[in-house]
Amino acid sequence: MTKLTIVANVIACDSKVEEVKGELQKLVDITRTEDGCISYDLHQDNNNSAHFLVFENWKNHESLQSHLDSAHFKGFMEVTEGAVAQFSVNEMTHIS
Repeated sequence: MTKLTIVANVIACDSKVEEVKGELQKLVDITRTEDGCISYDLHQDNNNSAHFLVFENWKNHESLQSHLDSAHFKGFMEVTEGAVAQFSVNEMTHIS
């Protein structure tokens, strides 16, 4: 399988934007050191500060699964429970 691209959209609750942003930022450096992580970039929407996008590239699906099973990712999910209004993930394959 070719590399796997992940586009994750995280919409924070209005009163929790800074909290969610801080927790997302904590994921960046540690995730970039994971085996199979090619890139992991966090973005914040210029017109809606509650909207964050994480653009990730992984060597393969197994690498992504290891990330999802990691203590730091599970910790993020626990700490932000109730602070995230919407969370969606798209798994994409680079075709061109």
